[in-house]
Amino acid sequence: MNDEILEAVKKRAVGYSSTETVEEYAAVDGKMELVKRRVTVKDVPPDMAAAKLLLGDGEVEELSDEQLAAEKRRLLDELLLEKQKDPPAHVAAGE
Repeated sequence: MNDEILEAVKKRAVGYSSTETVEEYAAVDGKMELVKRRVTVKDVPPDMAAAKLLLGDGEVEELSDEQLAAEKRRLLDELLLEKQKDPPAHVAAGE
């Protein structure tokens, strides 16, 4: 359980993309057929509160502006790597 919480906080700290698929069906010749599919990708930006939580108490206040900028770059790079490892479902499915 603690590992799941830590992973959720890490995900929130670096930001993530969420994919939602909505499918509409209609009766065509007596059968239900897919008539419309909408895939929406929502980007959730990095959350500084989650980043502060991961860094621990007092550590963020002690960082210089340059160190904070470097940490931001590191977190954004980590987010980019995560996106490359796990593309959205509609991209993976070739839609």
